[in-house]
Order: sequence, then C-alpha cells, then structure tokens
Amino acid sequence: MRILIADDHQLFRDALAAYVGRSDAGVVVLSADGLDESLDLLLREAPVDIAVLDRNMPGMNGVGGIVRFRAAWPEVPVVLMSGLAGREDVDAAIAAGARGFLPKTLKASAFVMALRLVLAGEVFVPYGDLPEQSPVTAGAAPSGVMPALTRRESDVLRGLVQGWSNKEIARDLDLQEVTIKLHVKSVCRKLEARNRTEAALRAVELGFRA
Repeated sequence: MRILIADDHQLFRDALAAYVGRSDAGVVVLSADGLDESLDLLLREAPVDIAVLDRNMPGMNGVGGIVRFRAAWPEVPVVLMSGLAGREDVDAAIAAGARGFLPKTLKASAFVMALRLVLAGEVFVPYGDLPEQSPVTAGAAPSGVMPALTRRESDVLRGLVQGWSNKEIARDLDLQEVTIKLHVKSVCRKLEARNRTEAALRAVELGFRA
C-alpha cells in the first residue's frame, strides 16, 4: 500500500509517516509539505493508493485543494486532516470529494485504522456532534472502558477494524453472512456506536487490537 501524507508541519508529518510506515511492512509512505509539491511528487513517482492532505497547508485554499487534487488524480481517494474544524468544514470537504476527515487529535493507531476503512470503501468522519468551530475530537465510548464481548463478537470486531465487509468476515470465520450481521449489530450496541465504522474506531480508541 502506498500513502501520500502532505502537511507543512514537518515534525508532525515525519512522526505520522514513521508510525504509518511501521504499522505494516508493506506500506510505503511518500511525504510533501504542500499541495503543489504533492502533485509534482506524484508525477515523478508511481501513483498512491490514498492521499492524506492537511487542510491548512500551502496551496489548499480550503476545499479547493481537494478539487485540484481530484482533477489530477481522480482515482486516488483523498482524506483531509486538520487540528481545527467545524461541522461545516467537514461537510464541505466531503461535498468536494474527500473520502474522509481525520482530526489530528486521533491516536496514531486509530489514524491508521481510519485509513484502512477508507481504502475498504467507507467514508470516515469523526463521530459525535461537532460545534460550529472547535478542535475536532474523536471521542470514545462513554464508559472509557472496552465492553465485554463474546469470543465470536471479538472475532467479528477484528474484521471491522481491518475494514472487511460482512462477506469477507463470514468467509474468514466460516459463518453465514446473516450471522455476521447479527454479531455486528450486537457489537455496535455494546460499543454504543451508530454504525460499523464508529464501532471500529471506538474499539481502537479503547485499546482493542485486531
């Protein structure tokens, strides 16, 4: 998997790139400090599987940078990241074609998991209500403690964290897809999550390991 991480804050960019690179031996991380450099870099290098663009780096001009990037590389899913954003900013990014919005406050492990979900076809945004303009936070299950799961629920949750579909989880566990759907519903209820994406993120935030 090849990932582009673009951010004009070098220390943050390098730390994130290093963590993402260590998360999987098959991951190759390219980095840039602005939109123009990102576009130039991809002309010289092989295409990437996903691009993570900082909302406030040079060349972005708000969501205009997403439009420019997608015009040049329409097949590459784009994820916008920011340390400060409101609900309108998130909505505008998705409307411009972003496949996700990542808060810089996410733990590194949750950041990687969110990228996997986007690569699996999900659209990722922070759960919970965002005020008009505030630091974006991902939150956690109200109790702050990972709820007790059955062995089978844990197996299914591992698949969710990997970004697998119900069919893929069913094949891996040698179960019927309808059975997986029931377990997913149970996992979401126990994690107080509205959907499978939110359940996977909450689980990682609470220390669950796939």
